[in-house]
Amino acid sequence: MRRLRIGVIYGGRSSEHEVSLASAAAIFANLDRERYEPVPLRIERAGRWALAEGPPTLASAVDTIERARLEHHRPKHPAREVHLVARPGEETLLTVERVAGSGSEGKDHAIVHTLALDMIFPIVHGPYGEDGTLQGLLELANIPYVGAGVLASAAAMDKTVMKVLFAARGLPTVKHDIVLRRTWRADRSKVVAGLSERLEFPLFVKPANLGSSVGISHATDRGSLSSAIDLAAEFDRKILVEESVTPCREIECAVLGNGDPVASVPGEIIPSGDFYDYAAKYLDGRSEIVVPAPLAPELTHEIQRLAVSAFRAIDGAGMARVDFLLERNTDRVFVNEINTHPGFTTTSMFSKMWEATGLSYPAMLDRLISLAADRHAEKQESRTSVF
Repeated sequence: MRRLRIGVIYGGRSSEHEVSLASAAAIFANLDRERYEPVPLRIERAGRWALAEGPPTLASAVDTIERARLEHHRPKHPAREVHLVARPGEETLLTVERVAGSGSEGKDHAIVHTLALDMIFPIVHGPYGEDGTLQGLLELANIPYVGAGVLASAAAMDKTVMKVLFAARGLPTVKHDIVLRRTWRADRSKVVAGLSERLEFPLFVKPANLGSSVGISHATDRGSLSSAIDLAAEFDRKILVEESVTPCREIECAVLGNGDPVASVPGEIIPSGDFYDYAAKYLDGRSEIVVPAPLAPELTHEIQRLAVSAFRAIDGAGMARVDFLLERNTDRVFVNEINTHPGFTTTSMFSKMWEATGLSYPAMLDRLISLAADRHAEKQESRTSVF
């Protein structure tokens, strides 16, 4: 059989650029070369798409972030420019080589080639990749792609919209409020006073549209609340402020599927700091991951049920990781958020939970590719014309 040519899109313009490189490295290292021909498509920090000379090779997020720091100011060799053809057809990509002019006219020119792909595996974390924008472009191209569609991607990225959908399904969430950056800048003291009246400290303050715990702070009083909103407002125009669950266990559960999603065994994060922030996830290496999570069977089943319900609430497809807050004293479970492009290295929680459930990383890739093909085939059954 002919190998499927799969374009793996990684990198991106968000603050999760390096995490995406680590996720992509794991995918390239584990795709079965007898079945698939992966093509490395890197989105640079400035948004330029390039056909990379080779795939990323550092599967550790810590190593990837450190390497990025060292190479940030070093000159880069230009890679071949790539453009996705945003219409249905056999030509998926246009690759562009810029050639300096010579001769009497001395004009620069471009050499354009075409490249056909069978499927796209996007693993761009955060805004401009995980939020429905990239998925919309892939829908215009009418090419099969791994993961959630436009609606689910956008809803899962925006934590405030996500909570509205969770509430509509009756899923338990913590008490929260929303602050717009323009409102905050117009009257800071009024915003702090209002939040302090409606919510009980301590509070978590988060940018509505971001991942990897970037821009998140723990506020214990009005002064720290003000500083936390300032930080979150640097990353987004919309800020989520929510009550803490104290004392708390952080539980996660992975989901795979389309119309009939299934949940993995849950895992538990024991963060090195007050909560599982960016440093605890990727830099200090002192957080502990326990898979499966030590939970009573009935609590495990309830978390799995809620994970599937959260996945369905956003109309998820392919994969997701659902994060929970478990109150220690009562075993009350709160759905915290859902992530449609979770960390995807072989040591990430998503893959560890499926490995503990009996699904290896290479087999998980096979499953995701199969789900993407099935979903695309189902979409092709819909009419696009009344004639």
